[in-house]
Amino acid sequence: MTKKLAAEFLGTFWLVLGGCGSAVLAANFGGTGNPLGIGLLGVSLAFGLTVLTGAYALGRISGGHFNPAVSAGLWAGGRFPASQLVPYWIAQTLGGLVAGFVLWQIASGQAGFNVDPNSAGAFATNGYDEFSPGGYSMVAAALCEFVMTAMFVVVIMGATQGAAPAALAPVAIGFALTLIHLISIPVTNTSVNPARSTGVAVFVGGHALSQLAFFWIVPVAGGVVGGALYRWLGREGE
Repeated sequence: MTKKLAAEFLGTFWLVLGGCGSAVLAANFGGTGNPLGIGLLGVSLAFGLTVLTGAYALGRISGGHFNPAVSAGLWAGGRFPASQLVPYWIAQTLGGLVAGFVLWQIASGQAGFNVDPNSAGAFATNGYDEFSPGGYSMVAAALCEFVMTAMFVVVIMGATQGAAPAALAPVAIGFALTLIHLISIPVTNTSVNPARSTGVAVFVGGHALSQLAFFWIVPVAGGVVGGALYRWLGREGE
């Protein structure tokens, strides 16, 4: 169990550092319109790559959840014991927080570094209403986060079921997370992962902390529904 929790800590650390790091450090590098900046497409791909590489590296140890909503979804899908949910959540959240700390230290090494806590998407934080990158309402944000997380868990469970080619599961999961970001960055700056949201929110404070509960409740609920749905589908298929 200790090794499983260490793997979840490390995998979530890698996801938050790689995904949020790309948004903070590289998305607008050189200024808006500069060809060196990776933009929305690059950030989306970075999140997918962190899950893909993390799953290949650590999935055999812990299952490669790296996300409290995924752990909840796998529990609802009958793939994960309830007794391990809280320990996994703690390890994942700590991994996200340490990644946020490391990213903050790196970003603050640039002259003039400053984070406006009242700015949408500041330091890769998530938000809705005036803190949504595209100005989307809380209802729209809730629907987006719920559906994206539910479908993410469906893909994970489908890609890792016995008849699927195990070696390709991380590829499918990584591409799914890339697609999710391509759709939902304008809406909420894409959470679908409470540990990812927590890892950066605590360093920004303000709205990011006041809205953080939303980015725990909605993705976890979506994950549970996605897991339960796939469990039902799997039984029907049998």
